[in-house]
Amino acid sequence: MMICKRATELMSQRLDRPLTWKEKVSLRLHLSMCGACKQCNRQFELLHLAGQRLDEERHAQGEDSGSH
Repeated sequence: MMICKRATELMSQRLDRPLTWKEKVSLRLHLSMCGACKQCNRQFELLHLAGQRLDEERHAQGEDSGSH
């Protein structure tokens, strides 16, 4: 069984690189049983989405004003 520390490491890493099949399965299994890590995973996803939107907005503003 994966410990929570390793699960959070994988949650972070999967935002930067594809996880291996074994990592994906282990993480999914852990998330199915650990409510705290499931909530942490939602927070990682929310932060990642917010960062992407901020980058998109900054990029769009840079294009609109003519500066890059």
